[in-house]
Amino acid sequence: MENETNPLKNTARFAGLLYLIWVITGIYGMMYIPSQIIVRGDTVATANNILSNEFLFRSGIMNDLISSIVCVFLILALYKLLKQVNQPRAVLMVVLLMVTIPVVFIMEALNIASLMMLKGEVLKTFELRERQDLAAFFLKINDYGSMTLEMFWGLWLIPFGQLTYKSGFIPRILGVFLILNGVAYIVHSCAYLLFPAYQMLVSQIAMPFWIIGEISITLWLLIKGVKNNIPAIDKA
Repeated sequence: MENETNPLKNTARFAGLLYLIWVITGIYGMMYIPSQIIVRGDTVATANNILSNEFLFRSGIMNDLISSIVCVFLILALYKLLKQVNQPRAVLMVVLLMVTIPVVFIMEALNIASLMMLKGEVLKTFELRERQDLAAFFLKINDYGSMTLEMFWGLWLIPFGQLTYKSGFIPRILGVFLILNGVAYIVHSCAYLLFPAYQMLVSQIAMPFWIIGEISITLWLLIKGVKNNIPAIDKA
């Protein structure tokens, strides 16, 4: 039993470390960078911020690419950890998260294109204001792309939460938190797409669920790993 438990605990802690890195890169890319660059409703100010903070903007692009790479290894580690609980559901968890990765690469290509436009490296026959407007259009596409991704960030957490709840080696309450976290992502994504005027209110309501769900599972996996009991495989 001890020989079986130690690899499982090591896998859990490795997953926790990757999750922590993923959360940190997510905060940097989705919260810090926009707060320094984006000026809502002011295309010119946003363009000037990008040009005057080009390295910061480029670091955001690199950060998102690194985050996507970490995401691949994270979901594989979680699959290895949870596949014995219910393999079909573990596969679903993997698929729902993996489909987001190609979208991220497309979004970063749009960010690079926006920077090239603002620097005058492409569309040189366009006026400055025209290039600024087109760059802002690409950045706005990224906003909606992020909301599309958020839908899948919510969807993958639901089978993840179910697997956690059934695992027997991770506290069930963390599974409940993950499911609530996933629902909060989905609700926020729908609010942004359907009722944009209310998305800030929905965001404030959803914030506690975002924190308690993924942060709690990250810390548990990283610090505690798993309990010293291994469940039987659920083939249902």
